Amino acid sequence: MQMKKMILTAAMLSSVAAFSQTAAPEPEDTLAYNVGVVSEYRYRGISQSAVKPALQGGVDYTDKSGAYVGTWLSSISWIKDSDAKGKATGPVEWDIYAGYRGALNDAVSFDVGALEYYYTGNTLNVVPGAVNANTLEVYLALTTGAFTAKISDSTTNLFGYMNSKGSRYLDLSYTFDFGDGLTLVPHIGDQYVANNAASYDDYSLALNKDMGDGLVLSATALGTNFKSRQGAAYLLPGSGGKDLGAANLVLGIKKSF
Repeated sequence: MQMKKMILTAAMLSSVAAFSQTAAPEPEDTLAYNVGVVSEYRYRGISQSAVKPALQGGVDYTDKSGAYVGTWLSSISWIKDSDAKGKATGPVEWDIYAGYRGALNDAVSFDVGALEYYYTGNTLNVVPGAVNANTLEVYLALTTGAFTAKISDSTTNLFGYMNSKGSRYLDLSYTFDFGDGLTLVPHIGDQYVANNAASYDDYSLALNKDMGDGLVLSATALGTNFKSRQGAAYLLPGSGGKDLGAANLVLGIKKSF
């Protein structure tokens, strides 16, 4: 979810003006698939793939009422890399989500739902001080014009941090649409990890180009302030000494159909 999270932003409802006796068409149910690859999988600014490429894909169903359900998967390495003894496993992130999109008024739309981050067969709990990586969050996003604000709250421990239920992530973004399928999306986020010294802020600037026929290319400059805020780089024993929260450029290609 480049950033996972990229697949959960609120969508603006479109309106169609009626002309003469012609009624606006009824919305339709949609079923969409996507597959892609990124030069590095970052989520909330932190590398999930040890600064290496990741394969991703998903499927989404949206009912004409505004309700939706979907799933998304990505290769990862952070669970394995968290264990200095090399015994922890969990090579795939599998997201399962459902929610509802609607409009509060003509200017503001909303997106509310729940998201389960399921790490298949993960054994992160073998790492001292860690618990099972699986995480459930509920979220609410509000969109007005090109601006979106989203808050996510964990109802379980967050990504293996012990006693971290109630952690929150605030996400702010703005979409500049230059036409011809070209957009620029600046983003800032604040990750609060309850009862743990692991909170930080992240930022990104994503340039996206829709090439047509469902093909989208992206280049995203991103990073975090984890090192300055916590006084140490974000390191994992198995990631080769790489700072997983340092600034980097992530390239991606995604095909939807």
